[in-house]
Amino acid sequence: MGEIRVAIAGLGNCASALVQGVHYYRDAKTDEEVPGLMHVDFGGYFPKDLKFVAAFEVNKRKIGLDIADAIWIEPNCCWRFAPDVPKTGAKVLPGPIADGVAPHMRDSFFTYDPQEIEPVDVAEELKRVKADVLINYLPVGSDEGSRLYAQAALDAGVAFINAIPEFIVSDPNSPYAKEFEKRGIPCAGDDIKSQLGATILHRVLTQLYDKRGLILENTYQLNIGGNTDFENMQVEDRLKTKRVSKTEAVTSCVDYELPTKIGPSDYVPFLGDNKVCYITMRARAFGDLPLDLTLKLSVQDSPNSAGVIIDVVRAIKIALDRGIGGELSSISSYSFKHPRYQIDEFEARKRVDEFIEGKRER
Repeated sequence: MGEIRVAIAGLGNCASALVQGVHYYRDAKTDEEVPGLMHVDFGGYFPKDLKFVAAFEVNKRKIGLDIADAIWIEPNCCWRFAPDVPKTGAKVLPGPIADGVAPHMRDSFFTYDPQEIEPVDVAEELKRVKADVLINYLPVGSDEGSRLYAQAALDAGVAFINAIPEFIVSDPNSPYAKEFEKRGIPCAGDDIKSQLGATILHRVLTQLYDKRGLILENTYQLNIGGNTDFENMQVEDRLKTKRVSKTEAVTSCVDYELPTKIGPSDYVPFLGDNKVCYITMRARAFGDLPLDLTLKLSVQDSPNSAGVIIDVVRAIKIALDRGIGGELSSISSYSFKHPRYQIDEFEARKRVDEFIEGKRER
């Protein structure tokens, strides 16, 4: 089916897991051979078909390195499950700083000095490397930065995947969403789900409660971790859309008002890329009696979303092959916390499979 030329904005832990994963699953041919992927064969495309052609960063220690070398550079702390990643031939380029770096993160990100390094023209670089798709992996709270990259993708005629909680693709009134539709360029988003993370667990449990006749009184989800994502989210102002995204993912599962508190609760440096989540749900059961559930999930945070992104990239490529533009609703509903359409997880999976088979346009 050919290669899929991928560019990345923000070469952090999530990008490291993605680059490692493409190499790790390079020999995967059938769904039975390997665990960890939702689709090995996605409409004729396999993980090995992803080719990384560009990466944009603000970390001066990563800039100028091959992508395969830069994914190991501090502060990245993603688990090394594929340590022998081969050279990609693509050097990391300086991207615009914008609001992608909070003031308290300048040292942690080893941010380059704008008087010494000038950012590249992202759109021109995307054209130069003939990218098919740009993945936005900027830190949470990067409102301006995300829109700069979305515009660059539009200017270059490149598809766009928004992996963070900035409402670019999911908002039908967003000028960017409208422009992707108008220009016939596919896009997917917003805010990537994990393969099995706290949000999807919380959603499915909420749906189960509803189908089993239980009425939820309240629920909360607390997350702690030690990577730069959690360090970045110590500033509450950067969390506004993140809290909306995670909360609506759960409250949309019931048709009554549900008191809910969801979001990052603390940064614990020694946890590294290990994320620990606590979910507590209180409900009224038969006889109006209380039913309480408490759940703990511990997982390597960044690899937990990499397999999902691999599916999204391949869905984008199928849309490009078929000449489909605008928001891809099936893969967005299945793979993101804040899609345009919140639907049942299992129905979303069904729609993705129908999209692959050509039975559904989006």
